[in-house]
Amino acid sequence: MVTAGVVLLVVYVGSPKSVSKVSEVEISSSSTISTPMNSTYSWVSTSTTIESDTINEQSTEETEPSLLEPSELASSPPATEPNNPFAPSEPTPSPPAKPIHAPEVYPAAPEPPNTGANNGSIPRVRPLWGLTYSPYNTDGSCPDVNTVAAQLQKVAAATGHIRLYSTDCSQLSSVLQAITRNNIALDVYAGIWLAAGPTRMQADLDQFVAAAKTYGTGLIKGLSVGNEDIFNGMNEATLIGYINQVRARLQAEGLSGIPIYTTEQDAKFSRALVAVSDVVEINVHTIFDGYFANLDASVQSVIQRANHIKNNVAGGKPVRIGETGWASAGNTGPSPLSLANEIAYAQKFKCAAAAAGFEYFYFEAKDAQWKAGAVVSEQNFGIFNVGFTPKFDFGLLNNC
Repeated sequence: MVTAGVVLLVVYVGSPKSVSKVSEVEISSSSTISTPMNSTYSWVSTSTTIESDTINEQSTEETEPSLLEPSELASSPPATEPNNPFAPSEPTPSPPAKPIHAPEVYPAAPEPPNTGANNGSIPRVRPLWGLTYSPYNTDGSCPDVNTVAAQLQKVAAATGHIRLYSTDCSQLSSVLQAITRNNIALDVYAGIWLAAGPTRMQADLDQFVAAAKTYGTGLIKGLSVGNEDIFNGMNEATLIGYINQVRARLQAEGLSGIPIYTTEQDAKFSRALVAVSDVVEINVHTIFDGYFANLDASVQSVIQRANHIKNNVAGGKPVRIGETGWASAGNTGPSPLSLANEIAYAQKFKCAAAAAGFEYFYFEAKDAQWKAGAVVSEQNFGIFNVGFTPKFDFGLLNNC
């Protein structure tokens, strides 16, 4: 999900700009995924309280932009965990772990400037535990640190924790610099991108070490080595090797206090991956399911699957939901996509996750128009639009 700017295309090889999400239930097509912010998903859908907002839009095929050495990953059908209570055609359910915290009070950071009609709707109580953040400009180029700082001040009104997928575009350094200089109340969960191969992985790791040493590790609460790489065709032994390599490097650099793990679809998170992960972080989307009942059922499916991982796979380690969300436009099959349903899903999921005691990263901060050629739904998961104006009143998410 990462796209480097004109300058960084020379430095970071093979960071594609677009990725489509594909249901594990209906894997009739595969997507090329080599960037951090794009992921392929599987789900067990269900719900909608606002069927009048259903979008009857035909889905469009994504085209991979022509970048340097793109890495193509083949989607593979979900593996079923032992004793999976779900039918074989559905992805393995998952479990919860770390208790979710009560809504955090918005700190004494500067109030976001009123640059759009909806900016005044940002509440002073942050409604979401976490949010995925992709910093790229609409044209796919890299933002400067001032742009990142302005965006993060708005993000900090919605959450206290952000998840990054890579270090390209100097994004980790820019984020840590912006938070430090502007006293923004955010914790950072960093990422290393594996899909583009070992050269890109090593570059991400080098930048992570440099950023951690420059700005300290106080703000860095975790490091995900990869994102859905098993689902996209990577051999499990290869992924485990990468995780061990990163762990050894951080220990050698005196950075061993940072939790290290991978992020994978729940149906693909094996006990072998649990053994090398400090946290079991799973991506669970129901928006791509092959059937839909209502939004309540879609949300409950996410919680049910997370609980399955907690109770049957995690072995007592904390479980966190690395991604879940709903698009405001497009077509992913039977699930009705609209802004009204994006709001309803976010509100219902936030409340259900809090009740179940799960930490999570909601997908995602800004609409991803930078994903050139991506299907409409892939570009419209954000809670902010491309101008970083809230798409709805975030206070609605606190109505549990």
